Amino acid sequence: MDKFYIVTNRLKDKDYQTTGEIKEYIEENGKECVVSEKDENGHIVPGSVPQGMECALVLGGDGTMTRAARELAEYDIPLLGVNMGTLGYLTEVELPDYKEALNFLFYNSPTVEERMMMEGEIPGRISHLAMNDIVITREGCLRVIHLNVYVNGELLNSYMADGVIISTPTGTTGYNLSAGGPIVEPTSSMFVVTPICSHTLNTSSIVFSSGDTIEVSIGEGRYGRTESASVAFDGVDMIPMETGDRIVIRKAKCTTKLIKLSKKSFMEILREKMKGN
Repeated sequence: MDKFYIVTNRLKDKDYQTTGEIKEYIEENGKECVVSEKDENGHIVPGSVPQGMECALVLGGDGTMTRAARELAEYDIPLLGVNMGTLGYLTEVELPDYKEALNFLFYNSPTVEERMMMEGEIPGRISHLAMNDIVITREGCLRVIHLNVYVNGELLNSYMADGVIISTPTGTTGYNLSAGGPIVEPTSSMFVVTPICSHTLNTSSIVFSSGDTIEVSIGEGRYGRTESASVAFDGVDMIPMETGDRIVIRKAKCTTKLIKLSKKSFMEILREKMKGN
């Protein structure tokens, strides 16, 4: 690989010292390196990504990785996560080991693992990608909301709950896991639907094919009351919803490509990350 693109979490590397060191090391080895241009909210400026980049080095944690996956989806650039966070399920390299990782990439072709993404659309309003999950939750008062979940146009269930999580396999180690959902092997292709604190006996997660279409609508509250809710894509891009609104979720056409350098299996990584948790 000869052309590298660095995406930095400004909260993890405020003065860009680490970013500068990595950029310098890449250029000292005769390779090209470009640091991402960010706006005031920390998003990559649209249209600022150079053509032909062969690897995006993502400096941060899992949140930085999911944001980079969404914002770079159209460029089809493989991502390599350099962990400056905590658990780092998605990051492949610990910060002290970045030179060893780069030395390998300079002269070798790494394994690239594809991960499913999904797209959520509120018809007539917005459409966003997600790598991990799309979460619909209540807003305002501390009371459950009425959620109707449909699969391919047929009602699956009506939940009185704090919300519902629709997760990709990659996202099952996140909020889905905290809500009691299953962990799914990350290279598989499926949806996991997990209610959040459902006020019924039916609280189990349900797994669906990635070819299915999941739809969640916000139902009426008690006495015909209009309920307020919101939807978040990978924990950000919060969009308000209310009774009568719906979101339609499908498998995205694009995928996230992750560079894999470790020979560790998913099972071994899972054992290590879950220790003490």
